[in-house]
Amino acid sequence: MAESTVWVFVAPGATFPSGVFNSLDQADQWVAELGLSGVLTEYPVGVGAYDWAVARGLFTPKPTKVIDAAFIGRFTSAAMPHFHYEDGVCTA
Repeated sequence: MAESTVWVFVAPGATFPSGVFNSLDQADQWVAELGLSGVLTEYPVGVGAYDWAVARGLFTPKPTKVIDAAFIGRFTSAAMPHFHYEDGVCTA
């Protein structure tokens, strides 16, 4: 069974996402129509980004680094599919 995911859009400097979408096409259309800048990232549903990355071997905590709630709460992974937008245009 395929993993359930959503696409989350966050603008530069934003504390919270401004949109969550079921499909990349839906998200891309919304960003383009409004001319937004920011990052659109695909997140798994039902699991945190830290746990997702560790379970897939995409992140290995260093034994000397303290992995605390603050670190896990801010964690994101470049391995998660994502796209950068400038004024509604996908740049990468």
